This record gives sequence, structure tokens and C-alpha cells, in this order.
Amino acid sequence: MSRRTTVRGLLAWLCVAFFGVAGGSAGAAPETQSILVFDAASLTDVVEDLGKGFTERAHVPVKSSPAASSALARQIEAGAGADVFFSADLEWIDYLDQRKLLRPGSRRDVVRNRLVLVAPADSKVSVKIAPGFDLVKMLGDGKLATGDPDSVPVGKYAHAALEKLGVWNSVSGRIVRAENVRSALAFVARGEAPLGIVYRTDALAEKRVRIVDVFPEDSHPPIIYPIALTTRAGPAAQRFLDFVTSDAAQPIFRKYGFQPAH
Repeated sequence: MSRRTTVRGLLAWLCVAFFGVAGGSAGAAPETQSILVFDAASLTDVVEDLGKGFTERAHVPVKSSPAASSALARQIEAGAGADVFFSADLEWIDYLDQRKLLRPGSRRDVVRNRLVLVAPADSKVSVKIAPGFDLVKMLGDGKLATGDPDSVPVGKYAHAALEKLGVWNSVSGRIVRAENVRSALAFVARGEAPLGIVYRTDALAEKRVRIVDVFPEDSHPPIIYPIALTTRAGPAAQRFLDFVTSDAAQPIFRKYGFQPAH
């Protein structure tokens, strides 16, 4: 056998080996591909369960990155590699839509929530939320924990509600401006704030707080959670969105206290 024949044989073997590995990798890619969901902090628990339910069906891992919707939207604007954006309000999904960072036609309103006043579980405070209710007296020397009213959805809902009820001016200087709803909840759970305004679903998830009262629905804009695909999302992300918006996902949302959007 000539040296040239040996070299040709070696090259042929290397080609087969290379394309065999490449082909195997290409075939395995869909199974190992994961979906990155940027979800509002108040969706932390439910998205974890939705991810598990989807993975059981589709065999595609789901990774969740919870934070304030405002922070997540800005991260996507800056180029973060999210496939799905699940927001706690309409404004921040509009923000990305207007910048053409969401896939056209993928947006859906999924669930809604309620706004509540919470206190530490051992607190004796009691009140009926109504126009002009004495929130300052209830706070005593303490502060009111909620999301930053300038950007975080729960804080914006809280601002709107307190404004409508005529008590915002009396408490606006005593707000703990948390970075997201879970942080606001933690201030109350640890006893660092005597009262907080959070979502009902978050209050139900934290044993160290109790709901003092629920804000009237007409005191603030409807708390709607929309979902959409980003422009970088692949076929698996579309399947996840389809699952989240299907009847099969509704028991998971109900488990955590969310209600259908419509």
C-alpha cells in the first residue's frame, strides 16, 4: 500500500468521524436546548411549576430568571438572551413591543391578580380599606413596604390605589421602595415594616404575613400578566408559550391564587 493511499484513507476516516460527531450533535441539540424565561418576581413559584410541567411533556428544560418586570425589560433591551418575557403589568411588555424586541403576534394576556395590604402574622392591626382610611395611624413610627412606585409594577399599582383612595400624600414620604414585590414582602415578613402592599398570590405564599384587607379592584388598573416571545425565541419557546396559555396550565395558576385574565 502506498503512502498516498494511506493518507487518503486516514483523511476519509477523519471526515467520517467528524461528520458523524457533528451529525450526532445536531440530532441531540433539540433535546438539550433549554428555554430561558424572564418572569416577574411574583411569578417565581408558578413559573417553576409550569417549567416542570412543560419539561415532563416536551423534555425541554426551562430556566427561570425572576426579577421586577422593569428590570427584566431593560435587560432584554440591553441584549439579554431571554426567550420568553412574562410580565406583571402591561406597561413593560408595551415598552418592549414598541422597541420591536418581541415577536409579532406572540403576546397573550394570561392571568390576573389582586392587590392586598399585609402585616406580620402576629400583628393585631385591623382596617377596612376605603377612601380616606387612616394608613398613617396604622403605620405608627414604621414605614410602608412596596415596590418602587416609579418603576416596579406592584409599587405603581399601590401608588394608583392610594392616590385614588386619597391617602397617597400622607404616606408617600414613608415608602420602603423595594426592588421587586418579593423584597417588599420580605420586609414585612421579617418585621422590618409594619405594613406592606403586595399581590395576593405573594401574601398567600408567605406564612409570616397575613392579609389585612384587599384593595378595591376599581382603585387601581387591572393587574394583568401578559406573556410574549422575544425576537430570538426558537420553536421550543413557542411550545412553552402554548402550554402556559393552555387549559392544562390553569390548575397550576389556581394553585398559587392566580385567576384567568378573561
